[in-house]
Parts: sequence; C-alpha cells; structure tokens
Amino acid sequence: MRIKCECIKTFQAMKYKDLFIDFDDTLYDTHGNSMIALKKLFDERHWKKIMPSYEAFRDAYFATNVDVWAKYAHGEIDRDTLIVERYRRPVTEMVKACGGDASWVTPKWCVAASGRYGDIISQEPGTVPGAKELLNYLRGKGYRLHICSNGFHEVQFRKLKSAGLEGYFSTVILSEDAGANKPRKEFFDYAFTKTGTQRETTIMIGDHYDTDIAGAINAGLDAIFFNRWNVDPHTLDRQPNYIVDKLMEIENIL
Repeated sequence: MRIKCECIKTFQAMKYKDLFIDFDDTLYDTHGNSMIALKKLFDERHWKKIMPSYEAFRDAYFATNVDVWAKYAHGEIDRDTLIVERYRRPVTEMVKACGGDASWVTPKWCVAASGRYGDIISQEPGTVPGAKELLNYLRGKGYRLHICSNGFHEVQFRKLKSAGLEGYFSTVILSEDAGANKPRKEFFDYAFTKTGTQRETTIMIGDHYDTDIAGAINAGLDAIFFNRWNVDPHTLDRQPNYIVDKLMEIENIL
C-alpha cells in the first residue's frame, strides 16, 4: 500500500511522533554483511580442508540460523542454545559430508566461533539501500527514532557504530534488556515504558513479518511492513497498515 494523497500524508505526519524501527535487515544489511563475515571466518579457520565448499557451508549456516532465531524469538530456546546450535549443526553436517569426525565440534568451540564471527561482522558497515537517506528524512521531520531489536548487546552497538547509525536514535531497546523478545507483547510494553511513548502516536517499521509486524499489531501498534524479501501479502495472517518494497517509499507515508 502506498500513500499518494498529500492530505492523508499530512494527517499521518500529525498522528505519529515516535517510530520503533527494527535494526537487522531493516537498516543494517545483516544478510549481506553476514555473507562477508562468514567467508572471512571460513578462510581464516581453513575450513576448506574439512568441508565440501564455502557455498555448502554458507547455505547450511543460513538455513540453521533462520531456524534457531525463529525459535529464540518465540522462547523455544535460550540465547546460549542459539549461539551453540547455529554453528554446531552446519559445521557438523559439513564435516560429516566429507567423511570426517565431528566430535570436536563442542559447545565451547561453537561459542568461540560465534564470538569471532561477531567480531568480524560488527566491523562491517553495510546498510540496506536507502537506510541513511530515510533516517535523515525522518529526523528532519522531527520524529523520535527508537531501535527495537532482538540482537545481542555485544554486537548491536558495535554494528550501529560501524554503520554510522548510532547518532540517529533516542533509544536502543534490546530484548535482553526487555526480558522478552519480539514478537511478545511484553517486549513492546517495555519499549513503551523505556521511551515514554504512546501506542496511538507510535508506528513500527520492520522487515520481518512474524517478529516485527505481527508482534506490533498484537501489541496494538500501527505497522509499516518493509517487504524486503518479497513475501506475498495475501499470505499474511493480519494485514499491516502499510507495505513498502523499498525504504524510501516510507517518505510517502510519514
């Protein structure tokens, strides 16, 4: 849905004062930066000697990563399990695919690999196309901007700095501080308390329907779905207020 009418745009601009914005893959190009970081980690650790190929490892890693983050968001696994499993599963699979013994892929080893990956990716500056331009536009319009993320303390603030985005936000709300992950209502309740915002004058912007958009809707928030991954809107359980394909299209709404 794209708002073209200036009278409607003016009404919306008057309605909203605060914007809750997802960070990973909405502003920060986590997917693209992950590709870079994984290749660096693969080469640095000489995994070519024990795995079929980087491409095979990359695909196994991303499939696992999507699965464990979804489970983490819904409280099915904890933070420590996520950190271990996103390396244990793909590395074990790749080593066994080459006929190797994967008994050395211990939780301690996985935590170390995850830590090194975090160090690498947190230095990558890549942002989603239009992110900085949109933030400049929104800040110029006087909106208060707040990050709402399920990401971990040890990397999120470093990624914000590397991407040159840290100066745009009044508040950074992380699920570790909230004691609940998006999409849970408790996360958004914490965000309202932390920022002093009101539901009726706040809108959520995010690329992940389940955690960002459905979570916001269930918490009584309006939402802009940044459909970066080309999800069929007809498959959505509940329709967001707006759907955009590119970040800069949000200028037509706010």
